[in-house]
Amino acid sequence: MSNPSRSPLLIGCAAGFSGDRVDAASAVVDTLIARGGPAFLIFETLAERTLALAQLRRRADPDAGFEPLLEDMLRPVLARCLQHNIRIVSNFGAANPLAAARCIHAMAMALGLPAPRIAVIGGDDLSGAAHRPLLRAQLGAAIDGLQIVSANAYIGAEAIAGALDAGAQIVVTGRVADPSLAVGPAMSHFGWRADDWDRLARATMAGHLLECGAQVCGGYFADPGYKDVPDLHAVGYPIAEIDSDGHCIITKAANTGGLLSLATVKEQLLYEVHDPAAYLTPDVVADISSAQLELLGPDRVGLTGVRGHARPDSLKVNVCHEGGWLAEGEISYAGPRAEARARLAAAVLRQRLPKLKLRVDWIGAVSIMGDDAGALLCATPAGDARDVRLRVAASHAERAEAERLPREVTALYTCGPAGGGGVRTALTPRLNTLSCLIPREAVPAHFEMLESGQ
Repeated sequence: MSNPSRSPLLIGCAAGFSGDRVDAASAVVDTLIARGGPAFLIFETLAERTLALAQLRRRADPDAGFEPLLEDMLRPVLARCLQHNIRIVSNFGAANPLAAARCIHAMAMALGLPAPRIAVIGGDDLSGAAHRPLLRAQLGAAIDGLQIVSANAYIGAEAIAGALDAGAQIVVTGRVADPSLAVGPAMSHFGWRADDWDRLARATMAGHLLECGAQVCGGYFADPGYKDVPDLHAVGYPIAEIDSDGHCIITKAANTGGLLSLATVKEQLLYEVHDPAAYLTPDVVADISSAQLELLGPDRVGLTGVRGHARPDSLKVNVCHEGGWLAEGEISYAGPRAEARARLAAAVLRQRLPKLKLRVDWIGAVSIMGDDAGALLCATPAGDARDVRLRVAASHAERAEAERLPREVTALYTCGPAGGGGVRTALTPRLNTLSCLIPREAVPAHFEMLESGQ
């Protein structure tokens, strides 16, 4: 049952992806301290392929594999969070949550702080050989012969709530669903049951509004002259005020730029939602088809009307595997007939590299709306653009074949056409992704407290 006597809960978000700004947390923490009352700080630092890259780092170094910017993000605010009882929940554990927890413990010791109680969430990592039969049961022969880099299930908020109930001040996760970073604290704070579908759905959508960081505060919204956002250079990060029924008000860190309006919240509310009546998460199926937004004041938007339905019986799993090599090359052409020279250069590369399927873009003429097959390029008549960057890319299972593309782009310097310059090339291992659903009971999510000397 919900505990209606509990104070509203504040949850501030200080990161929306791996590589986000490391100075965002200070303003969020300042605001949480000034507001007073129970509060959490969350960092959302995972994307669909981030875990595969983290697993590759862990292969090279058993003590790596977590968020590379963890210390830069957390060190400036760790002491204030612990001092003011602002608990921290984040998926910056990535492929190695235990190593991330150890890093945080060492950080606290270096800062002269009392050792925080840190919980590590496990169960999402299905990358090991022991899990191959489970994956094969869902994906079939599609995974035979694949070199799996990572396989992770999107687990939910229950283990997070359990860790907080056990007294954790900091919770480090791997792959949990993004909104669950907010749902777990709300479950623990208000005492919600795991089948309190309406409240869980409301907290899920609060977490959904927070999960992309500054995006809901006007970051990805900004479009000059059409959707103006003030002081974008100092855009703020969001804070959710959640009540005992799960309804929320979205605001942002004080004394920051950006904008929280009905429009910014609507954009983020619908972001990545394929069916507004059935937004699937590990915790609940959220229904926002009757949701209501209300502007309550400057940079304050209330969300009500969200309903919930029983959570799915299955969990989503992303399987990333080695996918050969990606080769890229770029060269610029400028001045009269630049576009014609860039088109000729692409034709030369196609004739020189018949075994590769080339993706060609003429940046400055036609690029972003193109496709790998080149249909748009073929349908677009030659223009007279005077500043064109030719980009060519191809993938191949064999490194030797992929390496031919960077060499041929470099050769355009003197082999023509005229006036090419600024060549850049790259050859990188490629990661491909398969997704499937597995029975929930096959993924026993759990938590453990980091013990001294662990």
